[in-house]
Amino acid sequence: MKNGPALAGHGAEAVKNATIEAVAFLPEKLRQTLTWDRGTEMAAHTEITRQTGLAIFFCDPHSPWQRGTNENTNGLLRQYFPKGTDLSRYNPEQLAAVAHTLNTRPRKVLDWKTPAEVLQRVLYSRP
Repeated sequence: MKNGPALAGHGAEAVKNATIEAVAFLPEKLRQTLTWDRGTEMAAHTEITRQTGLAIFFCDPHSPWQRGTNENTNGLLRQYFPKGTDLSRYNPEQLAAVAHTLNTRPRKVLDWKTPAEVLQRVLYSRP
């Protein structure tokens, strides 16, 4: 059961602007590629690449395993926000608390390290 109205802001222009804003603060080491499914919301992908330098790749149709980390993260987020949740009902502090919880949760795929630990290692390791 959905706990909010149909989500808005998924058009190509909104996704383009949100993506550009979201990756702007990322260190260059993390701002390299993005793999997306083939939704119409990514119609402005060339503009995202032009403005950010982010290389964008598209999965094959009906191939969610090509975005394994994304699919796994969606599953973890569903523990807090059921599918169809209107995220505008939550304030930034509430959303940040969920992000912190997930980023400090050990993951088997990371050899039981947390995403935060792995991120620190990537950001501060020498090439």
